[in-house]
Amino acid sequence: MRLAILSDIHDNVWKLDAALHAVQGTDAMICCGDLCSPFIVDQMARGYTGPIHVVFGNNDADTFRITAKVAKYPQMRLRGEFFEEEFAGRRIAVNHFDNIALAIAASGVYDAVFYGHNHMADIRKGLGGKTLAVNPGSVMGCQFDAQAFRKDVGSSYAIYDALANSAEVHLL
Repeated sequence: MRLAILSDIHDNVWKLDAALHAVQGTDAMICCGDLCSPFIVDQMARGYTGPIHVVFGNNDADTFRITAKVAKYPQMRLRGEFFEEEFAGRRIAVNHFDNIALAIAASGVYDAVFYGHNHMADIRKGLGGKTLAVNPGSVMGCQFDAQAFRKDVGSSYAIYDALANSAEVHLL
């Protein structure tokens, strides 16, 4: 089983379109938050027909309308701020925030933990003795430093292979 992992879309409809095209053929998609506007839900659901699991991020302010839109698409599930599920025998946890997700990964309870928030693609192996932590980077394609200065970086997503418990980041 292969899972597409996206995060931090921030209304970048152009890069989201490219990401949705790139992840066709995966078994399910997980979004680690920061869709931002409710119209992103429509684009995701129309561009990816497999199961879609979404957690909220800190920039998903219009939760009422995002929730209402998700209800229109049977393949989409809104999971709140955290969810855990088994995919192909692997225990997976998802949260938007890097500091929370890395602490969850350090517990060693899960096979893999997916997260976003800091817009930095990162794959860490062996946390808590066995857990793979995966940050797919951002679909948006930029990062902000401590002084809120923007740095353009490549837009990215990740593909997780449940059989191998491994992941790979891909640039758009």
